[in-house]
Amino acid sequence: MSGALEIRRAKAGDEETVLALLHDLAVYEKLTHLFKTTKDIIARDYLGDHPPVQCDLAFEGARAVGIATWYWTYASFAAARGIYLEDLFVRPEFRGRGYGKALLAHLARTAAASGALRVEWAVLDWNKPSIEFYEQLGAKAAAGWTYYRLDGEALAKLAGP
Repeated sequence: MSGALEIRRAKAGDEETVLALLHDLAVYEKLTHLFKTTKDIIARDYLGDHPPVQCDLAFEGARAVGIATWYWTYASFAAARGIYLEDLFVRPEFRGRGYGKALLAHLARTAAASGALRVEWAVLDWNKPSIEFYEQLGAKAAAGWTYYRLDGEALAKLAGP
């Protein structure tokens, strides 16, 4: 790791930073057509009194270089908490310095300190650099599980009138 890295929870006043990092991630993942996040949404959902999502920021000096957004899950059979990592992103010009690993290690410490049994996430199947990075850290695809999503018209139809 080069430079001084600081990882801290996002706080009021970080709305623009969080928005910029999430937008950069949407560009990287080719998903800007789905990007609806605004500063007001960040203030409400990431920084509000009871935020449904947590947000940790990585800084090299004063420059925001990465982000991890996550939330608590619960494994009923194991009777234990977990962390679901929604977003992990390090700006391209800062990659290769250990910052992604540092963000994941920070989450692992957060999980361990709370007695959580795992940190889990999804990765786009085309994103080979990220898959290789995760596997180098010892992460494995969850064998026997397939990720499903109910959204759009199917969600509305099932929800009914």
